[in-house]
Amino acid sequence: MKSREKIIVLVTCGSAKEAERLAEALVEKRLAACVTILQDPVKSIYRWKGRVETAREFFLLIKSSRANFLALSRQIEKLHSYETPEIIALTITAGSPEYLRWLDQSL
Repeated sequence: MKSREKIIVLVTCGSAKEAERLAEALVEKRLAACVTILQDPVKSIYRWKGRVETAREFFLLIKSSRANFLALSRQIEKLHSYETPEIIALTITAGSPEYLRWLDQSL
C-alpha cells in the first residue's frame, strides 16, 4: 500500500472513557492499526447551533487507510456520544517504510 493511501483521522471525545471505548472498537475491528489518545484534555472553542461553546475534550489520532475510512467513520458515528462528531481524515504523505508496512499488516 502506498503512503498516500494511509490516513490519520482526527476525532475528539467528551470523556477519556469514551475515547478508550472508541479506540478499542476501531482496533479490534481492524479499522485502525493504532489509536493514540491524548490523555490530558484539550480545550476546544467552537460554534454550535449559533453559539460559541467551550469544551474539554480528549483527542484521538487514528492511523488507518482510505479504504477503511467509510467503515471507520460509520463505526465512530455509531459509538460516539456527539450529535455531530469530528471525523477529519488527513493523508499521510510519507513515513518510515517499516511503520507503513506494519500499518498495512495491522488493518
